[in-house]
Amino acid sequence: MKKYLLTYILIGMVTYGKAQEIIEVPHEKASEVVWEQPEKEYFSEIWQTQVVTNVATPTMEVFRPETPNGTAVVIAPGGGLYALSIESEGKNVAKWLNEKGITAFVLKYRLVPTGTDGVKDISEDGATDPSKILKKVAPVMPYSIADGLAAVRYVREKADTFSVDPKKIGFMGFSAGGAVTMGVTYSCKTEDRPDFIVPVYTWTYAMPVKEVPADAPPMLVVCASNDPLGLAPGSTELYASWLNAGKTVGLHMYAKGGHGFGMKKQGLPSDSWISRFYDWAVSEGITNTSK
Repeated sequence: MKKYLLTYILIGMVTYGKAQEIIEVPHEKASEVVWEQPEKEYFSEIWQTQVVTNVATPTMEVFRPETPNGTAVVIAPGGGLYALSIESEGKNVAKWLNEKGITAFVLKYRLVPTGTDGVKDISEDGATDPSKILKKVAPVMPYSIADGLAAVRYVREKADTFSVDPKKIGFMGFSAGGAVTMGVTYSCKTEDRPDFIVPVYTWTYAMPVKEVPADAPPMLVVCASNDPLGLAPGSTELYASWLNAGKTVGLHMYAKGGHGFGMKKQGLPSDSWISRFYDWAVSEGITNTSK
């Protein structure tokens, strides 16, 4: 893939006492997709959370812990590829990981071009003709996956800059971000292979379960049985594929939790899924308890 010059941008604004570090991910121009609306971040009344839509240029925001322990995670928020749940499935995840010494990168991968309110668009498509969603997602998904691969490759190339171990770079994705996670895993090469993956209520309709790669990384699958989008069977199928191939894999299937729980608190066992991820990561030697 032709590499474009990678731009590293340090934005001089203060958020939570720290300057934001925004990295433009190297990418090829999308030849089959045109964005007419600019990228937009806003609070969605429909989803009751902060979202980003119309991502045409992939970027990552860097979240550095005070004392990095060498582990890194690229985070791909969900949103049906029409939007990104940027807080609950992105920044809040990154901040939690920072508390454990893990360096995090919140990825804005390319999305379906929408109107001014992408959440409204996917909600209307889902209500009138759900098949429209996958039709619109299909031409964009290869670019989203390419963005995920480029993100891993960048973090590995710049590992020293981020105080990261190049052999401890993971990829965690939610829903559509889970589909991107699996797309990255199924198509990666040595330089952009994640060292571990965490698909959370992954959207297996958009990225069906495929043959397990020979060098498949350790995987932790997270979902809820009562996911209203019917994603639990796909998650168990994904788990079984790794298990049957003799690969390292774990599964947390909660009885309740619904879809899109991310870092939201619902007073349910699923609220602690990220702590269970950390326990798993420590037990597998992916990260450590010293910061």
